Amino acid sequence: MFRRSGSGFRQKWTSLTLKGALYGSWILGVFPFTYDSWTRTLRRSKWLIVYGCVLNAAFILLVVTNDTETEIPLRMEVFHRNALAEQINGIHDIQSLSMVSIMLLRSFWKSDDIERTLNELQDLQHRYFRYYSLEECTRFDRFVLYKALSVVLEIASMLALELGMSPNFSAQFFIGLGSLCLMMSAVLLGASHFHLAVVFVYRYMWIVNRELLKLVNKLANGETVESEKVDFLLKLYHRLLDLSHRLASIYDYQMVMVMASFLIANVLGIYFFIIYSISLNKNMDIQIVVFVQALAINMLDFWLNIEICELAERTGRQTSTILKLFNDIECLDQKLERSITDFALFCSHRRLRFHHCGLFYVNCEMGFRMAITSFLYLLFLIQFDFWNL
Repeated sequence: MFRRSGSGFRQKWTSLTLKGALYGSWILGVFPFTYDSWTRTLRRSKWLIVYGCVLNAAFILLVVTNDTETEIPLRMEVFHRNALAEQINGIHDIQSLSMVSIMLLRSFWKSDDIERTLNELQDLQHRYFRYYSLEECTRFDRFVLYKALSVVLEIASMLALELGMSPNFSAQFFIGLGSLCLMMSAVLLGASHFHLAVVFVYRYMWIVNRELLKLVNKLANGETVESEKVDFLLKLYHRLLDLSHRLASIYDYQMVMVMASFLIANVLGIYFFIIYSISLNKNMDIQIVVFVQALAINMLDFWLNIEICELAERTGRQTSTILKLFNDIECLDQKLERSITDFALFCSHRRLRFHHCGLFYVNCEMGFRMAITSFLYLLFLIQFDFWNL
């Protein structure tokens, strides 16, 4: 499972990262599947589902019963100074816990669909793609490592934020902080399953494009190309599109909630920082550094989520561009020309895109709009509460 071809340093780190994500997901109860090495398939385990529900319910309960906000004097001072900030913070806490609960429950509820989808990815790997050399597909390794790094940075950022804002450390504080870290690790790993699957779809699409380019070069050199090869690549392309649509439908609510949480956290973080620095006239040199790094890492992770889907979508568009190169080849075989035309018509009618909740497509354009919208909401919030700042 998750085997990588190649023995280079980058490939070894990628393989280690994928295994770490798998084992970490098993430990935190967000991957309720066992792997049958004989049949090379995943099987849903009811025991792992029960384990995941109990474990993560315990994390949520510990976070609720060991609230760390009372251990942070600056935050409590803000709440006494601005009642709206306290109300917004309470709503955000409820939204965060609801997001965690819904994400985990939906993942368990959709476990049958996830099992079928991941098994089909496994089938594609072992039946069609395992013989291809992937040394040149550097973006696959790069985005897997980037995603792992973003998860580590998010946890480190949260630890730095909590420890940097709290001068008093008690047993209750460390219990709440540890539970919060484990709960957020489970959420981030659960969200990373979608992005790792998308990166695999990208890798397979990249192989299809490379094979099409090889066929173009053969025809340009006067060699013969069988139409069955183009039909086979069209079949793979069709399966990859179906897989991408199924992945989007399975993880759409989870990913929307994760992206919204990143943006909401940044909006509220800037709002609270304005109250700290302007309303309370606090001189916080260390807190500024902690606050800025938290905002930067949140935005980095948000944009990485967008860029992974944009990468797969851009690779799908390249397929149509490659098919246009066949127009430069003269005297094509009639059967081969018909196969290429069918492939081009299919690409013109169906595109690789990730549509979440029927609301928006996940790409750089929409990510930019979401970032601008969150900034506008910050302005609205400041204007609404201007006289209390």
